[in-house]
Amino acid sequence: MGKLVAVEYVSLDGVFEEPVWSGPYFNDELGSFQDDNLSEADALLLGRKTYEGFKAAWPSMEAQTGDFGKKMNSMGKHVATTTLNEPEWNASFLPGDIAAAVAELKEGPANLLLNGSAALLNHLTKHNLVDEYRIMIYPVVLGEGRKLWHDGTKIALSHTKSWTTKTGVQVVTYVPA
Repeated sequence: MGKLVAVEYVSLDGVFEEPVWSGPYFNDELGSFQDDNLSEADALLLGRKTYEGFKAAWPSMEAQTGDFGKKMNSMGKHVATTTLNEPEWNASFLPGDIAAAVAELKEGPANLLLNGSAALLNHLTKHNLVDEYRIMIYPVVLGEGRKLWHDGTKIALSHTKSWTTKTGVQVVTYVPA
């Protein structure tokens, strides 16, 4: 049975969108963490906005990111969308009921990695489909912006691991309680 792992960047006040604010804190420790996350995954699970952003950026970044970029570009992507018609960049679009489609994917052996995609994350959380949450909490308060967790999303979590980078980013791992 496959596993769904969500890896998210958030500010101390819970903002996740457009994490350009994370740049000053990114270091080799977080690079290694992200390498490990990607190497454990067999496919990406993305919402439409994250898919479009990644698809626009990653193909031109392969030369500078080496094996990480090669895997990002070559691995399969499962995309939750109702507006796109033509899958590109090794993508397939999830049909019909997204929760049911993800549950079916998890019945197979593939491990899925979800990045960004807050609406998708919240939807899958409500359906108890996320097996592990790996949250990078950056030591910055933004005061505004889209939050990772939507109103109405509720889940009890158990802490399994945490560590802090030299730049002050707390990496916290939770599983559903």
